[in-house]
Amino acid sequence: MKSLPTWGELFGYRLFFWSNENDEPVHIHVCKGVPTPNATKIWIPPTGNPIVAHNHSGIPTKDLNRLLRGIAANKESIVYSWYQHFGRL
Repeated sequence: MKSLPTWGELFGYRLFFWSNENDEPVHIHVCKGVPTPNATKIWIPPTGNPIVAHNHSGIPTKDLNRLLRGIAANKESIVYSWYQHFGRL
């Protein structure tokens, strides 16, 4: 069964990892309320800014842009949490 480790919240949105996706590049899922497999996915590349992989949660553009800035500002912490969760530290 998948676990949903939550990194935290930004602007009322939950940021979390799906535990069975450790073979994908670093990314985080974003949703309001109960997480679903279709939650918005944001890639966090080693260099550059976060990139929306898909917005299946339908997060409004204004909120999504704000979230991207917040994720960029917290990139180091999110990436550290990713590697810690998937046992790569």
